[in-house]
Amino acid sequence: MNNRRKLVIALGAGALATPLASFGQQQPKIFRIGILNPGLASAATARLEALRSGLRDYSYVEGKNLAIEFRFADGKYERLPELAAELVRLNVDVIVTGGTPSVRAAKEATATIPIVMTVTGDAVGSGLIASLARPGGNLTGATYFNPNSLRNGLSC
Repeated sequence: MNNRRKLVIALGAGALATPLASFGQQQPKIFRIGILNPGLASAATARLEALRSGLRDYSYVEGKNLAIEFRFADGKYERLPELAAELVRLNVDVIVTGGTPSVRAAKEATATIPIVMTVTGDAVGSGLIASLARPGGNLTGATYFNPNSLRNGLSC
């Protein structure tokens, strides 16, 4: 399993199969996380600190072996495609985002960089993934749907 995949596992599942120390005695790789957020930076402060704290639990520390690239759309969803493209140009190792518009922008920007959906509406119904069992592509993370919508033939 490559190092990028290990970082995605740490972000998406909260576990890392191999401690960072076992990656070798070479200069440690600086992992780059791209954060794509549709809202305001000020509204995400607590969640971003929780992310930093969780990553520190797995020995990922900003300035040491981790760099985080933040892109905030400030509520202007039309900016999301360009912000996602910026993260792709920066060649981040993973993009973390939430909400269907942000996930869609990231998915349209890259088919190779892993994307972790923090929370997204019905990812199957919105066409972001093929199915929960076999999502395909480069998306992983959390989604939700309303079972009543499925019974009524509606999508969230």
